[in-house]
Amino acid sequence: MTTTPSTLSPDDAADEKLAKQLEELGHKLSLVRQSIGRVIFGQQEVVDQTLITLLAGGHGLLIGVPGLAKTRLVETLGTVFGLDDKRVQCTPDLMPADILGSEVLEESDTGRRSFRFIPGPVFCQLLMADEINRASPRTQSALLQAMQERRVTVSGHSRDLPTPFHVLATQNPLEQEGTYPLPEAQLDRFLMEIDVGYPEIAAERQMLIETTGVQQNEARAVMTAEELMQVQRLVRRVPVGESVVETILAIVRNGRPESSELEEVRSQVAWGPGPRASQALMLAVRARALMDGRFAPSVDDVMTLAHPVLKHRMALSFAARADGVTLDHIISHLTAPYQ
Repeated sequence: MTTTPSTLSPDDAADEKLAKQLEELGHKLSLVRQSIGRVIFGQQEVVDQTLITLLAGGHGLLIGVPGLAKTRLVETLGTVFGLDDKRVQCTPDLMPADILGSEVLEESDTGRRSFRFIPGPVFCQLLMADEINRASPRTQSALLQAMQERRVTVSGHSRDLPTPFHVLATQNPLEQEGTYPLPEAQLDRFLMEIDVGYPEIAAERQMLIETTGVQQNEARAVMTAEELMQVQRLVRRVPVGESVVETILAIVRNGRPESSELEEVRSQVAWGPGPRASQALMLAVRARALMDGRFAPSVDDVMTLAHPVLKHRMALSFAARADGVTLDHIISHLTAPYQ
């Protein structure tokens, strides 16, 4: 009796290939976390949310008091992912040309004059905008097109930015004098708002010992920019179950006061999240599933990421702010039915 070798259907072959890619990615991300952990102590949730932001192809807004290694984290990510990273220290006198670049008039040996474009720091793969709310609204708006379209327009000419392109901006929540709050349109460009809190005592003890000696650990490159883009494409191929899709839609749509079923939202929220919030949450839960080595995201992923994805896309009414209501409180109400 002869037997014929079994063959995989096209769908089975595709699933097997995807599963193999997920396994390889899990090993790579484990090395990424180890390399980051050599420099950043504790703050695992912050690191994970920032990694999710990059894997999903988005931009992140890190909010925390000074001295919590926000800048160091961005520099470390640039090293680990092999990205060309640059930093802009935002100040009130920073001009759009200081970020985008400008054209200068040059004269050749023959006397011929021509304009030459000198690119600004935005022409990189990972841009850190430090204390972004200290830049004037005019300068803040210079990043809008870059963050959304991955290109900028200077002197009437559109110029493409390098790929991948990510903005990780920082903001100090305490000192608000001389600052310009980010407009809603720009906040919506950030995939997540990442709250950076104080480290736990064990992490702070390790930090104290490791960073005050003669030698300090340095992060090592683990991936390349091309590999990061491959992962970003893989994220978009991760299948999402109908229950996860319905949960995302229900939470986001219920956060809009015009159509919400919750009294807390109708009475305390001035404006709610738009469709970009649904897209961001969908990409974020896919990226989180990949980081955990899972084939597909779950409703738990939605619950975990709802706060950082939605918080900067909603605003409380004046009365709610006066009563001490917070957006975390509102989002907890939105997610409570699915816990």
